[in-house]
Amino acid sequence: MDVVEETAVTFRPQKIRWVAIPVAAAVVVLFTVLSFGLKGSAGFDNSGSFQRGDQVAMIGLGILIGLGVLAFLRPRVVADAETIRIRNVIGGYELPWSVVRAVRFDRNSPWAQLELHDEEQVSIHALQAADKDYAVEGVRALRRLHAAAVDA
Repeated sequence: MDVVEETAVTFRPQKIRWVAIPVAAAVVVLFTVLSFGLKGSAGFDNSGSFQRGDQVAMIGLGILIGLGVLAFLRPRVVADAETIRIRNVIGGYELPWSVVRAVRFDRNSPWAQLELHDEEQVSIHALQAADKDYAVEGVRALRRLHAAAVDA
């Protein structure tokens, strides 16, 4: 049996894509439809009226909210024999394997975590419990890379 050494792995959340993309598109469509409904007077005392700029602003707001929803697709983890690079929804880390004590994925945890030697923990949002077998395989791959780096 040939032993294949993993040189680099990349993981991204899977199921969130099935939710975030349609939700972002629906938000943009909803705000666009609502913008066409902005006609007539504004306020209780009829002191102003909606203009074309108000409609454009409403569409722009929908696009911004849609982009905010798509930010949940940002997480990614890339690991090789020397380092692990984690990009979460907000922030990211690049760590050498030498500072990592363990790769954890606790039973009730929403995502995997790195346990560091200084008692800190770093969340890996790319490996989410919702992805089940994909996340477990990702954690196993990271553990193999970690074990190889520690043994080296």
